[in-house]
Amino acid sequence: MPITYYLGLSVIMFVIGFIGVLLRRNALLIFMSLELMFNSANLAFVTFANYYHLPNAQLFVFFVMTVAAAEVAIGLALIVAIFRKKQSINVDQVSDLKG
Repeated sequence: MPITYYLGLSVIMFVIGFIGVLLRRNALLIFMSLELMFNSANLAFVTFANYYHLPNAQLFVFFVMTVAAAEVAIGLALIVAIFRKKQSINVDQVSDLKG
């Protein structure tokens, strides 16, 4: 398969994730959109690594996966804390946690 198919899929996934981050108010959907963006970057990394025969470039994929796992762990802990306080995970209500 040509490289353009993989890169096209990566761009489509990234755009869908970006639109999800911008338009959604639910914190879980925002985190899912961020994960979609991370996975699209991983697909592009693996595509270029395979195309240029650079096995070291695939190490970036593991780095991105590590960052995504840390983001999910911290993000879900914050979502649980917000839900316990407000009984909602709407991101518009986060500024109300000051008091």
